[in-house]
Amino acid sequence: MLNNWSPDSWRKVPIVQVPDYADAAKLAVVEKRLAGFPPLVFAGEARKLKKKLARVSEGKGFLLQGGDCAESFAEHSADNIRDFFRVFLQMAVVLTFAGGQPVVKVGRIAGQFAKPRSSPTEKIDGVEYPIYRGDIINGSEATAEARQPDPERQIMAYRQSAATLNLLRAFAQGGYANLEHVHRWTLGFLQDSPAFERYQELANRITETMGFMRACGITAETAPQLRQTDFFTSHEALLLGYEQAMTRIDSTSGDWYATSGHMLWVGDRTRQPDHAHIEFCRGIKNPVGLKCGPSLKADELIRLIDTLNPENEPGRLTLIARFGADKVEKHLPEMIRAVKREGRVVVWSCDPMHGNTIKATSGYKTRPFDAILLEVRRFMAIHQTEGTHAGGIHVEMTGKDVTECTGGVRALRDEDLNDRYHTFCDPRLNAAQALELSFLVAEEIKKEMASRPPMFFDDTMEAAE
Repeated sequence: MLNNWSPDSWRKVPIVQVPDYADAAKLAVVEKRLAGFPPLVFAGEARKLKKKLARVSEGKGFLLQGGDCAESFAEHSADNIRDFFRVFLQMAVVLTFAGGQPVVKVGRIAGQFAKPRSSPTEKIDGVEYPIYRGDIINGSEATAEARQPDPERQIMAYRQSAATLNLLRAFAQGGYANLEHVHRWTLGFLQDSPAFERYQELANRITETMGFMRACGITAETAPQLRQTDFFTSHEALLLGYEQAMTRIDSTSGDWYATSGHMLWVGDRTRQPDHAHIEFCRGIKNPVGLKCGPSLKADELIRLIDTLNPENEPGRLTLIARFGADKVEKHLPEMIRAVKREGRVVVWSCDPMHGNTIKATSGYKTRPFDAILLEVRRFMAIHQTEGTHAGGIHVEMTGKDVTECTGGVRALRDEDLNDRYHTFCDPRLNAAQALELSFLVAEEIKKEMASRPPMFFDDTMEAAE
C-alpha cells in the first residue's frame, strides 16, 4: 500500500550520503525551478523498459547496463556520446548474435552525476577538502570554493542530460543503429585489438545474414527493428531533492514516475530499509535496481524486495550483485535460494566492477580485468547451478581509449595507468576491454542456453532489437 507515500515522504526519515548545502533557501529555489522543467523521460518509456525487463526475468532476454562512473560537465561532447554509443552497440550485437538472446540496452548516462563516497573529506597535498561527490553537487578541483556544494549545478546537470538524451534518441531511432552499418561502429583505436578481429568476424556473419534477409524481402525499410533500437537511461537515485523535483504524475495512469531517467537504482551504501533512498524508490513506478553487496543478509534482501516490489511485479526490480570475485561464491547462492524460496520475481544482474577495486602500487585506484572476468564467470556459473537466469551485467565503461583498469588483451600494467587515467571517481573499462567482456558474457550465455529447452519468442523480430 502506497497511501502513505508521497514524493517528499523521504524527507521524514533518516538519510545518508547527502551534501551539506550552505544556503538552504537557494537550494529550495533551484528545486522549485526544476519541478517546473519538462520531464527528461516519459512514463510510457519507463513502462516499455519494465515490460522488456519482465521478459528478462523470465529468462527470455539479457540486460546490458553500462556507462560512465560519473558523468562530467567538462567532457560533455557529441564525440564522447557517439563513441560510447558505438561501443555499447557493439557489445549489444555481440550478446544478441553470439548469445542468441534479445538484449535490453540501458546506459548509465544522461543523469549519472552523483556518487556515494566512503568518506566526507579527503586530503590533497596535506590539505583537507570536502570529498568530490559528482558534478551535480560540487567540483573536482582541489580548492575550497570548488568543493562547496552548489545547488545551481543541478540546473547544469538537467540541461546536460536533456542534450545527451536528444542525441541518444537521434542515434537510436534515426538510423545510426541500423544493423547494415555494423562494420561502421568500430572505433579506429580498436583495430589492433584481438577483440576487434573477433568483432569483424561476427560483423561479417551479420552482413551475410542481412544479405540473405534482403533477398527474402526483409530489409531495414520493411522491418524497423533492423534500423533502430530501444535505448534507455539509468542512474543512481542519490540526490533525492533533484529526484523529487523531477517526479511527476503520469496523466495516463495517475501513478508517480521519476522523469529524470527510465530506471533508477539504490546503491549498496544507501539501501537501509528505513532510510530515505528506499522510501523514495518504493513509491515511483519506474523499474528500479538494488545493489547487493557482501554485507547484505538474505532475510534483509527479502525485506527490501517486499518494500520495493510489494506486488511482485515482473520487470519492476533488478538485483545488481556486486560482491567481488573472491566473495561472490560465498554470498550469491544464499541470496538466490532465498529469492526462489519466497517466490519473488527479479532480474539478476552482475556488477563485476565495484567489488574488485584495488589501489595499485602506482597509487591509482584500479580494477584488474582478470578479476572482473572471474566474477562474471562465477556469477553465471552459480546461476546455472541454481537453475536460475543470469539476467544481465552492469559495468562502468567508456568509449574512449583510457588506461584505468589493468589487464585485458593489451595487458595494461600498473605503470601504464598514468598514460590516460581520466576518471574523477572510479576506474572504467576502456572500449577494447568492454568489447572483450561482451564476448566472454556471450560465451557464458551460450552455455546457459544449451542447458535448457529451446525457447520461442512471441515476436520473431524481437531478437533484432
